Amino acid sequence: MTKPTTLARAAGLLYLALVVLGTWAELVVRDSVHVPGDPATTAANLVAHEALFRWGLAADVLMAVVFAFLGLALHRLLHHVDERAATALLVFVSVGAGSILLNLAFHFGALRVATDPAYSDDLALLLLDLHGYGYTLGGVFFGLWLLPMGYLALRSALFPKALGVLLVVGGFAWIADPVIAFALPGAPGLVRDLVSVPTSLAEFGLMLYLLVRGVRSPVPAGAH
Repeated sequence: MTKPTTLARAAGLLYLALVVLGTWAELVVRDSVHVPGDPATTAANLVAHEALFRWGLAADVLMAVVFAFLGLALHRLLHHVDERAATALLVFVSVGAGSILLNLAFHFGALRVATDPAYSDDLALLLLDLHGYGYTLGGVFFGLWLLPMGYLALRSALFPKALGVLLVVGGFAWIADPVIAFALPGAPGLVRDLVSVPTSLAEFGLMLYLLVRGVRSPVPAGAH
């Protein structure tokens, strides 16, 4: 039987891998080629950095796989606390991982269009824009899995209560982001930046706690 601390640290490593892969694919690969409002430059960047763009897709595929295994690890760690909540966590993670993979069709489509002279540069830019919209919409499930995770942290003695509260707040903030992005397109960018603060604190807080502390040691019966 795997010790809770060992399982928690394994989940922390998976979480770290997820963050590294996703950050590199989104902020390094796609941001280096995507020039909003400039189809010609975007298409030229895609052609010039085709190999890098393909590796970005591979990183996102691996991120989805790692995300699924993270869900499995957390389910095993916490299913004894509340089986239904742990199952909900696993379901939301699985759907979130699936949404990452489906959204990659736009990523690859942009490359396919940019490297085929039969298509226009405008279409390549549109596909990359659609990938960005899909990424934002995927935030719904990135937030939904944090809600049962926060609930389980609050119910369990393995995590501090403050972390549980932060995870619940971060979950609602993740869900609020796409609502703001699509329902209030004229809202200042600062609004979405502020909404992203609790999500970052929650996810990095959980990742660091799993990596550094693992979980709290159970308090022996009768101890004060």
